[in-house]
Amino acid sequence: MSNENIIQSMQTDSEYESDVSSITDGSTTNKNDLQLSCEHLEKRIDSLTQENRVLQIELQTFKLRLKASQQEIKQLKHSSMNMQVKTEQEEEFISNRLFKKINELKKEKETLANNYEREEEFLTNDLSRKLQQIRDEKQSLEQSLEQEQASQINQLMKRIHRLEAEMVNKQNTLEQLKNEKVELENILEKEQEYLVNRLWKRMEKLEADNKSLQLKFQQSHSQYTSNDRSSTTDLTHDEILNTGSNCLVESNLTNDNTLINSDYAEQLKEEVEKLRQELNVQQEIHKKKLEQLILDEQNAKDENLRLQRKLQIEVDRREQLYKQLSESESSLEIDEERALNQKIKFYSNNQQQTTSLSSLSSSSSSQYNLVRSRTASSPAFIINRNLEHLQRRRLTSNCLESNRSIE
Repeated sequence: MSNENIIQSMQTDSEYESDVSSITDGSTTNKNDLQLSCEHLEKRIDSLTQENRVLQIELQTFKLRLKASQQEIKQLKHSSMNMQVKTEQEEEFISNRLFKKINELKKEKETLANNYEREEEFLTNDLSRKLQQIRDEKQSLEQSLEQEQASQINQLMKRIHRLEAEMVNKQNTLEQLKNEKVELENILEKEQEYLVNRLWKRMEKLEADNKSLQLKFQQSHSQYTSNDRSSTTDLTHDEILNTGSNCLVESNLTNDNTLINSDYAEQLKEEVEKLRQELNVQQEIHKKKLEQLILDEQNAKDENLRLQRKLQIEVDRREQLYKQLSESESSLEIDEERALNQKIKFYSNNQQQTTSLSSLSSSSSSQYNLVRSRTASSPAFIINRNLEHLQRRRLTSNCLESNRSIE
């Protein structure tokens, strides 16, 4: 923009000079033209002076801007130099710091590898010792369980045989009591029939005697009345008394016979009642014995069921113990695998950190080339060895499970 303004000012100057020369040459020709040209020239001069002033002001401002830009360029160069120096110093500091960290991490890695080997040996020894202890405990528990089960089975079998023998004896006694009950009922029925028949015969005999006596009494009474009527004059007072006394004696005899027969009937009735009461008592005793035998049989059945359930519970407990032992072994193996996986992750994270740090150090300073030597204490070797150890453990556990299934 400044160059264009300068060129325009130069053009206006040349135009002004040409106008002035043309005016001086043609002043003599026409005064009116001179006046017009003078006014025009004055206006032109004023405009040119103003433009010249503006251009000078712009020139000064451009000069000031140029100086300021030059100073800024110098400052930027100086700051860029300082930044380069600072970046170089920071790179050196970071590279030194990274090398120190890498060395420290190498030392830590070696110490961790050594500690890991020691811990692994300690854990393997401890776990093998615990596994052996658990196996010994398992064997002792199996033996004790087998002994307890054998003793309990023997006791249960003895009790079952004893209960079966008691049941057989009680059934035999029950059958015997049933037979005795039937025999007693038959005997009682026969005795009752005999007594009833005897009583009926006695009653019939007594009724016949009573009827005959009544007939005799009536006949004698009728004879006496007829004799009294026919021969009242012939009989004396003594004869009448004798006949009356005879009648009284006969009536007394009949009354005594009836009383004796009634007493004997009452006695027979009392005997029948006693026999019935004894029969009822025997029936009650027999019912109680039957109920007791039924209760004993039910108790024996309940005892047998309880013993069978107890035997089943013992068998289930043995199976649960086998399951718990197998689960404990599997949990130990799972814990070992988990610990190994955690350690593998830890070492892999450390390895990633070391590789990232080494990549940073190599990008910052290409003159250092880190070479990692893989020894027997490195994590990869340890991981492979741990995997082999786990495979052996799994093979042993599979063998144990196959042996259990065969048993």
